[in-house]
Amino acid sequence: MPDGPMRILLTNDDGVHAEGLENLALVAREFGRIEIVAPDREQSGASHALTMNRPVRLRRLDPSRFAVDGTPTDCVLLAVRGLKGAFEQRPDLVLSGINHGSNLGDDVTYSGTVAAAMEASLFGIPAVAFSLQAGSHPHWETARSVARTVLGRLLSAPDQLRGLLLNVNIPNCDPAAIRGYRVARLGRRVYPGEIRERLDPHGRPYYWIGDTDPVWSEDPDTDYAAVRSGHVALTPLHLDLTDYAGFEAMRALRLDRNEEG
Repeated sequence: MPDGPMRILLTNDDGVHAEGLENLALVAREFGRIEIVAPDREQSGASHALTMNRPVRLRRLDPSRFAVDGTPTDCVLLAVRGLKGAFEQRPDLVLSGINHGSNLGDDVTYSGTVAAAMEASLFGIPAVAFSLQAGSHPHWETARSVARTVLGRLLSAPDQLRGLLLNVNIPNCDPAAIRGYRVARLGRRVYPGEIRERLDPHGRPYYWIGDTDPVWSEDPDTDYAAVRSGHVALTPLHLDLTDYAGFEAMRALRLDRNEEG
């Protein structure tokens, strides 16, 4: 554990003024000293993008809150490497969210919420991404309760924080309706008829991407199945994308050998 109060960086992809971020801040303050560095507008679907084709600008909204005109990844990078804010040292923990909408299964490859946590992990900082299932009435009180429970349990075992990259998905229901917590792997989904082509008033085609509901694979061990059954899904992630079975297959083909003659 750090000397003194834990330094906790908060970010998200819904924007610096998002309700989910405010709810996460309420909980995080119970565990340490917080700093918020978040996009100045919604960046959903930004994935792990960095802004490299223009300058990135930021505004200091108050002593411990900054708005960045870039991606969630930009925010973490600035907070850890370039921004002299409320922390004299780099953060001890990064929290991303609370996203309004689940980040399940294949969504983690698109999610700016999860990407911010991934960027922290690249710096060796433990990170947790929180997402609340979408709904017309978000149960933020449930999300706060879950975040408080998860953080309390994690911080009670600091040795387990080393290398932590955790994706947490929360059912959108009353706190009393939560059926428990389940460690689950990522699910799989497909988007039938995902792209819709239409014409603008000038007769030129344009496209809507992602306006149909996904079809999820039916597997009880997945994060999707856990949330659907009323459980909080806890999915540990890692950034090593190596296919180790494929690694051995490539070696068997001797493609990594330099052959002469």
